[in-house]
Amino acid sequence: MQKIIRIGTRESELALWQANKVRKQLEELGYETEIVPIKSTGDIILDQPLYELGITGIFTKNLDIAMLNGDIDIAVHSMKDVPTVLPKGIVQAAVLKRANFHDILVLKDTEEFMGQPTGTIATGSLRRKAQWLNRYPGHRVEDLRGNVNTRLEKLDNNDWNGAIFAAAGLERIGKRPKGAVSLSWMIPAPAQGAIMVTALEDDEYCKDACEQINDRDTELCTGIEREFLNRLEGGCTAPIGALAMIDEVNTQIVFKGVLLSRDGQKKIEVTKKVKMGGHKYLAKDCANQIIDKGGKFIMLEDEGIDKEFTIYSTKTLSENQKKLIPTHVGVQDSDFIKIRFNRIAPKVVKSPLKHVIITSQNAVEALVNSFGKEELQFEHIYCVGRRTKKLIEQKIGPVAHVERNAKKLAAHLVATLNGEEVTYFCSNLRMDTLPVSLRDNGIEVHEVEAYKTMHSPVVLEDKVDLVLFYSPSGVTSFMEKNAANIKALCIGESTAVEARKHFEQVEVAKMPTVESVLELAALQFKKEE
Repeated sequence: MQKIIRIGTRESELALWQANKVRKQLEELGYETEIVPIKSTGDIILDQPLYELGITGIFTKNLDIAMLNGDIDIAVHSMKDVPTVLPKGIVQAAVLKRANFHDILVLKDTEEFMGQPTGTIATGSLRRKAQWLNRYPGHRVEDLRGNVNTRLEKLDNNDWNGAIFAAAGLERIGKRPKGAVSLSWMIPAPAQGAIMVTALEDDEYCKDACEQINDRDTELCTGIEREFLNRLEGGCTAPIGALAMIDEVNTQIVFKGVLLSRDGQKKIEVTKKVKMGGHKYLAKDCANQIIDKGGKFIMLEDEGIDKEFTIYSTKTLSENQKKLIPTHVGVQDSDFIKIRFNRIAPKVVKSPLKHVIITSQNAVEALVNSFGKEELQFEHIYCVGRRTKKLIEQKIGPVAHVERNAKKLAAHLVATLNGEEVTYFCSNLRMDTLPVSLRDNGIEVHEVEAYKTMHSPVVLEDKVDLVLFYSPSGVTSFMEKNAANIKALCIGESTAVEARKHFEQVEVAKMPTVESVLELAALQFKKEE
């Protein structure tokens, strides 16, 4: 029986148009397909942090996760939105023939303002803003976010002179206004106008199908542009433009690249031509030329500029985790909760324990801090969280049952243990949900304080737009020295319950991971290219 290829896509009008284009091309080749819109990550849980898998793109990560989770077979993206390094296990399967790669100016009235010393245009792209200000230094650039339809609506409702869009996006959904001006002087984003299809690395059936709709010329040119971007380490955060074109008459590849300061005052350009087949080092040579002309200093200067927004994490973040936050957002962090492992008495684990409950990774670390693996002979281990399960199986032994939260685990134990005894390794500060539910249902609970949770609050002295919480005790610690006059993002519902006692605005991450909280924070300040 022929496999039905499930095509994952975002739900916007443009994304669905692009997915249906891929669907049509595959079905013309005889493949069966279906469109699967992906709105959110929902209950998907991975055993590895997102940053370890390389899942970083704000506009692509939900599709990456859905693919790795087996919910879709291929994903369709605007190629310029895709990070230059794909997640582990995911590969580029096809690039469709490129459409119009230019930026265009959608006018509110006429283009006369472009000859005036002052004017106002709108864009959420650092690249477009910098190139516009470089050409029109007296103009003002307003921030513009949202999907294509939202941005067009905002243009109608404001007194701006115009707004900049990717020509391909408007043309694909039939919404390019007749009076729009092509900005041919503006170097586009790397891979602008191209559609990328990704698939799992080991899915030979889908890779073979996608190979048949791949446009090799577009693949070649966008590959050079994305390598140039990657070598400058600009990601989507620096004002970088790149365009590679094939001159079939002279059998050459012509490349143009640009790097600007965010205010547009500094600009470094590079142009280079090479014979077809001699492009192996084209991106590298052009990137090095930009760096040699002072590009690295421009990027370092921009890193030091004032941030538009600031978030505060109540847990110290790694450098990789901080990379999940856009560079126009400042990140402050501190451990509002400190952990100290207790020395657990040997008699607690001297005889094999039949039923053991572990609800945190800290409890696992506390146990292995006191005992060797051979001393921890637990017959049945029950835990909360996939990561806790993974750590238990690495350091102690197999897990009999895992649930997403303490309430669900309590329900499972009540239904299966029939009044037996359990040993619960916990902290001095813990939620009552699990032990109270078990005792109310005739299950005797022996609590062992494996570690201490201590408050370590810090006063927030600067203006902060968001605060990130990872435990109920983190919320309690925060409130000891700070006011709840900002928005709170929480790792899970139990943390959110505590936060709602103090904060008016509370949101919960889709997955119980630090990376998911950071992705949610990034989405609060996302900018569309």
